[in-house]
Parts: sequence; C-alpha cells; structure tokens
Amino acid sequence: MSDLSAFPITKKWPAAHPERLQLYSLPTPNGVKVSIALEELGLPYEPHLVRFDANDQLSPEFLSLNPNNKIPAILDPDGPGGQPLALFESGAILIYLASKTGRLLPTDLAARYQTLQWLMFQMGGVGPMFGQLGFFHKFAGKDIEDKRPRDRYAAESRRLLGVLDRQLQGKTWLMGDDYTVADIAVFPWVNNLIGFYGAAELVGYADFREVDRVLQAFLARPAVQRGLKIPARD
Repeated sequence: MSDLSAFPITKKWPAAHPERLQLYSLPTPNGVKVSIALEELGLPYEPHLVRFDANDQLSPEFLSLNPNNKIPAILDPDGPGGQPLALFESGAILIYLASKTGRLLPTDLAARYQTLQWLMFQMGGVGPMFGQLGFFHKFAGKDIEDKRPRDRYAAESRRLLGVLDRQLQGKTWLMGDDYTVADIAVFPWVNNLIGFYGAAELVGYADFREVDRVLQAFLARPAVQRGLKIPARD
C-alpha cells in the first residue's frame, strides 16, 4: 500500500485509497478542469472537497501542498520514478496528466506546442478576464457605481470569445479533430461565463456561434458531465 503519511495534507483529508491519485479541489471552472481530465483519462483517483466557506484553502495542511492557497492540487502516489508527486496549478496538472498517460496532448512536437499555446491562452487570458467579469457582474462588483471596471472586463471577454470563435471555424475542437487539454481548460470557463455568471447578454454571446457549437459538444461528453460535479459539494 502507498504511504502518503509524509504529506501533511493527508492529516486533514485522509486517503481512503492511498494507491490512487488524490485530488483536492472544488467544482469551479479551474477545479473541474482536472476532474474532467481524470474522468476522460480513466485514471483512478480520490477526490477531496476543499471548502472555501470553511477557509480550508488557508489551512496549514492545504498550504503544505499549495502555498498559493488555490485549488486544484493533486498528490500522485505513483509519480515520476514511482515516487509521490505533489502538484498545484491547473494548467501544470493538465500537462502532467496528459504526459503521464500519453493522451490529450499530441505527440508531434509542433502540434504539442500549438496545443500548449491555447492552454496558456486560457490560463493567462480567459480565466482571469472571465473571473473578473464574474466578480463585477454577479458578485460584489454590482455595488460599485462606476461601471468602467465591469465594462472593461466585458469588452476584453468579448474580444477573447472572438479569438476562440475564429480559431474554431471549420474545426471540431480547438486543435482540429483532436480533443485536447486546451478544450478541457477553455470550455469550463465559457460554460461558467454564460451559466453561473449569467453574462451571456453582457458579452453578446449569441454572436459567437462557433464557440457555442463546441461548448455544446463539450458538455455532451459523459466524462465532462461527471467531472463538472466533482468533488461533490456537501
């Protein structure tokens, strides 16, 4: 049996199945990237809910795994060389899981780096911009009388949707026929933007037919449907 006792995070979230990859997360757009990837790949894993309402992400145990106090994070008992590997940052985790299994990333080097550029596009643009728009549109930003911050993020979100829409023309997925980590990174955020954040009208989402076409294909995947609910909220 795998011994994960050296990792303090297992004191707060004990591993019932220490031989499985341990996922510490919450079903947010960043969190579900990893649960969806794990479901797509069929890797055995054990999810643990990190409750923000209880400040779990600020606990010493969680900070021992991710000093940046963000989800998701993983602990793989079967990491490189057969040694446990702790990892945070959703993009890094997606690359690791794809490399571990030889799936969801092209083996051709040119196509691999082109896929990674779209993953970084999500990490550096789509996630931060959509997230800020959500704050100003749905949450506390509504109480700010000056609407210029909200409008700035709405305009940038619309621009990013346009970039995606042009990339998807004539393609099944972002990289063409192949479904990759780039799709797994981008589309939970698009789904959250128009669903949970309720910002479809604000960004003129109806104009981006290619984005919506691929979003619907993404949401129809059984692994996506499962991953969007993992970890289950209490």
